Amino acid sequence: MSSFNLDTLVRPNILTLEPYRCARDDFKEGILLDANENAYGPSLTDLSQYESTLELNRYPDPHQLELKQKIVDFRNGENKYEISKNEQITPENLCLGVGSDESIDALIRTVCVPGKDKLLIAPPTYGMYSISSTINDVEIVKVPLDFEKFQIQPDLINEILSKDSSIKLVYITTPGNPTGASVDFSLIEKVLSNPNWNGLVVADEAYVDFAPIGSSLSTLVEKYPNLVVLQTVSKSFGLAGIRLGITFANKRLSSILNALKAPYNISSLTSDIASRSLSPEGIKLMRQRVEILNSERSRLWESLQKFKNIGKLIGGLDANFLLIEVIDENGKPSSPLAKQFYEKLATTKGVVVRYRGGEPGCSGGLRITVGTKEENDALSERFQVVAKEL
Repeated sequence: MSSFNLDTLVRPNILTLEPYRCARDDFKEGILLDANENAYGPSLTDLSQYESTLELNRYPDPHQLELKQKIVDFRNGENKYEISKNEQITPENLCLGVGSDESIDALIRTVCVPGKDKLLIAPPTYGMYSISSTINDVEIVKVPLDFEKFQIQPDLINEILSKDSSIKLVYITTPGNPTGASVDFSLIEKVLSNPNWNGLVVADEAYVDFAPIGSSLSTLVEKYPNLVVLQTVSKSFGLAGIRLGITFANKRLSSILNALKAPYNISSLTSDIASRSLSPEGIKLMRQRVEILNSERSRLWESLQKFKNIGKLIGGLDANFLLIEVIDENGKPSSPLAKQFYEKLATTKGVVVRYRGGEPGCSGGLRITVGTKEENDALSERFQVVAKEL
């Protein structure tokens, strides 16, 4: 049984924060002369009909309830976990941000006192946790993944949490980045149920739609009030350019996060495009493209295994990338050789992958995003050429 207590976890100054009352909180229609907007519209000489409908001279909706409802309907529709009717998520469980990075930072500012509190990560993992913690003067505690299966080590994590009450957050990427492996919820649940720790477990699900349908933990944030889930439309929906991140949290924590955010952080353009992508037609198209990418992921891995310099698949097959192992002539993983492949592919072959050989448990690692069939074929061909040149 968790000892979770939001009143003692959230920083007192944040807990009592009153959200900024903005011009669009009360009235959205009529002759709007309350927000010092430019009544003559955007300074664009070739404004399209579509752009005109967005009223770009007006501040965007600060609450985005229609968009939030579409997100909630999508995730509730794929929920596979047992939850009561009272535990179903609603728009009140959501806070939207400029990508997941804004959400990562907001959670730190909400519960961590600079220079005093800490957060825990499980490397290898997403690099922004460390950057945000450094910016906020919050110490990082590291408990590496089990490098055999790339799963968290809940017993070790709980042992550390029980001894150190200054750790307020645990960030877990699932599916992992750079590992591509989903973390078993039973392991996460062990941390959520720690009776000797008061903090938040944050499951970062940026790649969740490439895992089996129903893998998302987002519908569990009312059942487990110390669980926070982060998502984005950047990956599966192919909308990295609009910068939309989604935080799922219990309703009270969500209201605190919404009070903390900037009042107009989601632009009208972002909101409109995201809403269209979350229509039934948009979701259907997303699923079709995910299916293609997952099929290409398997085909790409099958192709790469034929090369002498490729060892094992380091991580899993739950994201839109592969974390492969580059090996030397003795069959040993080689980070220097992996870096040579990375540099030569980019500088002489026009193919850019990501070197990850310096990450814990990822010796010899290259992370390769799954592209189109043509891009994947080009990668395989040019990888083979580089292998002969090195």
